[in-house]
This record gives sequence, structure tokens and C-alpha cells, in this order.
Amino acid sequence: MTDQLARLVDIESIKQLKARYFRTLDTKAWDDFRLVFTPDITIDVDGNHFEGRDSFVEQLSGILTGVTTVHHGHMPEITIAGPDEATGIWAMMDYLTFPGTGPARGFRGYGHYHETYRRLDGKWHIAQLRLDRLRIDPLPGGLPTGDDVGDATPPNAV
Repeated sequence: MTDQLARLVDIESIKQLKARYFRTLDTKAWDDFRLVFTPDITIDVDGNHFEGRDSFVEQLSGILTGVTTVHHGHMPEITIAGPDEATGIWAMMDYLTFPGTGPARGFRGYGHYHETYRRLDGKWHIAQLRLDRLRIDPLPGGLPTGDDVGDATPPNAV
């Protein structure tokens, strides 16, 4: 395979990885969601820092219990940095609604994912993730409170 073709195949594989990230997050398929990350993943979202995929998935699955999420990623800028390393920036939009009665509580968020990818055993994984939000629009019922998401301070979903 030529270098250019190999690079395009890697970029497509990373796009599919990110699509799997969004799908498994929104469907709460936590075992499959865990597999998109390297074991030593580092994550920074809205001032919250997480280390290690098992710890992160355990915490996030608790935070999102009962929460309906919809995530979209757009316009990826993916750079292959070496044979087993790449970086990417994705424009994003997410929509989260928290359980309860009355007007919907939650938010629409907009921003960018900044990621580093690493190939392990022939497959790409997310090794670092930082979400920089540009805007958060509360839903009619307002933003969720700390009571809605355990010990986390919303909005902190990825």
C-alpha cells in the first residue's frame, strides 16, 4: 500500500472510531465504549480531569444514569503524526436531558474535541481527549444541579 493510501485508511479508521465513541456513549453500551480508549487515557472536560479508561467509564456511567444524550461530531481535522500516532480536532454538538418532571432540564452544548490517538494491536484508540465548549444553552427547565449527577458539577458530560 502506498503511504498516501495507508494514511487515508488510517484517517477513515479514526473517523469510525469516533463514530463508535458517539454511538456507544449515547446508547450507554459501556463495555463497548470502554474499548475506544487506551488503558491510560487522560480526559479533560469542563474542568473535570479523569485518568484511566476503567475509572473514567465507571464514573461517567454513574453520572449519566437516566440521562438521555445525543452527540454529534463534525468536520474532523485528523493528522497522522507517525505510524501509530495521530491527532484530531472535531467540531461537536451535544444535547443532554436529565430525568425529572416539569420542563426538560439539561443543555445543548457546542465546542471542539481535541484528541490524540494511538494504535494498539493494529487498532486505533483515543489516548487523550479534551473537550473545549464554546457555548452551552440551557433547556427550559434549566441546567441540572449537582443532585442530578452525583458528585459532579454539570455540565460535565463528554
